[in-house]
Amino acid sequence: MQSTIGMTPGTELAGKVALVTGAARNIGRAIARSLAAGGAAVMVNANTSRAEAEQTVAMIEAAGGRAALHIADVTDAAAVAALVEATVKRFGRLDFLVNNAAVRAETTFAEIRFEDWRRVLSTILDGAFLCTQACLPHLARSGAGAVVNLGGLTAHKGAVGRAHVITAKAGIAGLTRALALDLAPQHITVNCVVPGTIETVRGLPGAPERPEHRRALPPVGRRGEPEEIAAMVRTLCGPDMRYVTGQSIHVNGGNLMP
Repeated sequence: MQSTIGMTPGTELAGKVALVTGAARNIGRAIARSLAAGGAAVMVNANTSRAEAEQTVAMIEAAGGRAALHIADVTDAAAVAALVEATVKRFGRLDFLVNNAAVRAETTFAEIRFEDWRRVLSTILDGAFLCTQACLPHLARSGAGAVVNLGGLTAHKGAVGRAHVITAKAGIAGLTRALALDLAPQHITVNCVVPGTIETVRGLPGAPERPEHRRALPPVGRRGEPEEIAAMVRTLCGPDMRYVTGQSIHVNGGNLMP
């Protein structure tokens, strides 16, 4: 059964516009749907998963929300500029950016090819850089802009076979702190939501078929749902979170208590 966490209809984001990268499925889809449930219009971004991204838009519209789709590679500066332009042209403004696009890979360090290393870091780090910079003028005009980056639990705990992903996600945590200071004068908050072990359908890591050494449950006795991550993102975009910035907020069922 589809979780309803974070999907309760509300008006706290009414009149606002959000751009969510990597929103075709899983956590990204849940975030897009949750922001729309809060009243925001949402631009759904994907790179190659058009059919799934179209489904995300259809789900939002079926629930009475507003959404559109724009296919763009977040590592391409021109494509990102077009994505932001399309968002503002469609909805008239831009208040929230969620940097969710990522590549999830698992390879022993000795076997990581340099091109794969670059692909992971480029999608996660370059993508967040390019999207945030392109959105900045619009977020500044909002007067209450918010950037939410998606981090990774392994960046705080470490893990075998994920040097490229861990490095990129650790960089996201640092970028969050840096941007929080840089953008505070423009009344833009910047935070990082760090998911724990979440049930998704994307394959390792983070899927039900995970190897035995990663099957242990967190202290709450279950894995998380994408909607639980989405609920935190929605909260951070809301009007009650304007004094929260520069934080890495862990949503992990007690799996890590920093």
